[in-house]
Amino acid sequence: MSVDSVESHQSWINDINETQHVTVGFPIIADKDKSIANAYDMIHPNASETFTVRSLFIIGPDKKVKLFITYPASTGRNFVEVLRVIDSLQLTANYSVATPANWKEGEDVIVVPAVKTEDAILKFPKGLNIVKPYLRYTPQPNK
Repeated sequence: MSVDSVESHQSWINDINETQHVTVGFPIIADKDKSIANAYDMIHPNASETFTVRSLFIIGPDKKVKLFITYPASTGRNFVEVLRVIDSLQLTANYSVATPANWKEGEDVIVVPAVKTEDAILKFPKGLNIVKPYLRYTPQPNK
């Protein structure tokens, strides 16, 4: 979402495609009057009135906000981190695991404490690395 006009978006998309060697293939919402941005506090509190939306919301299929980040205008967004979070959210929604800090797709994950060790042994046949009773690693279950 951007507080720019639809016409501005078209130009911006062309610039992104050209300078980043990508094809933007997702919709961009025009919020020229900032009604949505202001309603959801999507503009950094210290930002100038001319700065654009600097917030990111990830909303799950259950229509619940799973993550939101507001960046200052001086800080670029980390798309690798955003994709990492989406991978983690999708994985942890389908398996009884959590992802550790700096986890990347394909790395070991943590079995959530709610799963008893004897159940985890059966549930995760690729094996467990038991560091502490509450800290048990297993290979990523969907790989």
